[in-house]
Amino acid sequence: MITWRNGTVSGTRREWPGAVELDVSVEGAPAEGGQVRALAYPALTGRPRPGDRVLLNTTALDLGLGTGGYALVVAVPDRLPPDPELAGHLVKARYSPLQATVLGADEQGSPHHDVLREADDIGGMPVVVTDLHSALPAVLAGIFTAERSRDDGPAAAGAPRVVYVMQDGGALPAWFSRTCAVLREAGWLAATVTTGQSFGGDLETVTVHTGLLAARHVLGADIAVIAQGPGNLGTGTRWGFSGVAAGEAVNAAAVLGGRPVASLRISDADPRDRHRGVSHHSLTAYGRVALARADVVVPALAGEFGARVAAEAAALGGRHELVTVPADGLEAALRACPARLSTMGRGLDEDLAYFVAAAAAGRHAGRLLRRDQPVNPA
Repeated sequence: MITWRNGTVSGTRREWPGAVELDVSVEGAPAEGGQVRALAYPALTGRPRPGDRVLLNTTALDLGLGTGGYALVVAVPDRLPPDPELAGHLVKARYSPLQATVLGADEQGSPHHDVLREADDIGGMPVVVTDLHSALPAVLAGIFTAERSRDDGPAAAGAPRVVYVMQDGGALPAWFSRTCAVLREAGWLAATVTTGQSFGGDLETVTVHTGLLAARHVLGADIAVIAQGPGNLGTGTRWGFSGVAAGEAVNAAAVLGGRPVASLRISDADPRDRHRGVSHHSLTAYGRVALARADVVVPALAGEFGARVAAEAAALGGRHELVTVPADGLEAALRACPARLSTMGRGLDEDLAYFVAAAAAGRHAGRLLRRDQPVNPA
């Protein structure tokens, strides 16, 4: 079930908050020349150095999985990290060999416990729900173009404070996401809350519900974006995909008094018919799993493909409010995004409609905020 290999670190490629990308020489490696790209999370393994012997999990490489394409450092056996001070009592990635103990914002002993113990409402906060992690930067591009001038940016006076609430359907360590690191550095993303079994965010919570409450009441979010971490598990069946959780996120946002905004997963480039037009992921998650009402954003796209998207989205109209959002200006906003845009190996030019749909959801959330609510002080 797991492929283990020993290797030796030959060099460091790059790093971002929480993660280090390495070159590792491995005997019998699934790569030409015995070199693999490996990823280490120093908080779990310590910081590998050139010349260190490392234990690797190469399962993803052996299976040819697309997301990341990394071997994962399990341990630096000759130089174990010092024992950490256990600040909290939440165990995430539970009963796996690398289970991590974190301080939950919602647990007793947390400085935020008193706030979250009584919190029960997020006060109409717009909550954008999307299937894939790759939609996150596109949603933010739409938020920051909502009825704003070209000279306004995320740091402009009155700009909304956006918090990412990460589900555990994809990668569990938030550190895996270079997208989040770039968005934070650019000032587009205020913070990340990791929920369920995911970990490594600015705040840790047990559920998506307490994640939303923490985003609102601890981090001062004006808008939250909910999505799984990088990666997506799918089986080609109606129910066997991790994005089902998008429908559950709509329910969580609604029960807490938020304003759910459902972002459609669409494509005119995906070779799989089940994801062309409106993906079956969106139709199942929003049409069957989401029991609460949401604003389902339909981007106003031109031509036959736009008509197809509108017709397929109409199936969700009995349960949700369909909101047609103009797409003008969104391509330019996406091209100005500081984070690299890629979904299933396709960039902005290869699958423009996918990113425009996510940006349209962000634009709608930004307009809801401006119309209905004052911006919270950070």
